[in-house]
Amino acid sequence: MSPDKLKHLEFIQNVITRMNSNSFTIKGWSITIVSAFLALYASSKNIDFLLAGLPAIFVFWYLDSYYLTQERRYRELYNDKVKDNWVDDFDMNASKYTTKTLIASFCSQTISPLYFGMALFLVSLYFYVRCF
Repeated sequence: MSPDKLKHLEFIQNVITRMNSNSFTIKGWSITIVSAFLALYASSKNIDFLLAGLPAIFVFWYLDSYYLTQERRYRELYNDKVKDNWVDDFDMNASKYTTKTLIASFCSQTISPLYFGMALFLVSLYFYVRCF
């Protein structure tokens, strides 16, 4: 394998690593924001803080899905380049890989349980507090 090809594969791998890192950071921020809304509720007993966390959950869910979609597309690009489909030198365009959609990432096993669980927890806590 040529040094140019190895360097190009390294570039693609760096993008994949960055997308993965962004996804991990977003998960951490979403848990932090939801915890902050729970703390606000606990200190003020205002149940509206429980529902105020829902838009944040959905925004982070979307962002996390977006980064996972991009990461999957760059993995396909990487796999194509490894298979010696060396068409364009240093081509980093992964938009042509459309098999991995945002909807599929939104419902993936690594993303949906976390965000759906947080949203379900906030809504169920809201209705529990409201009824009792």
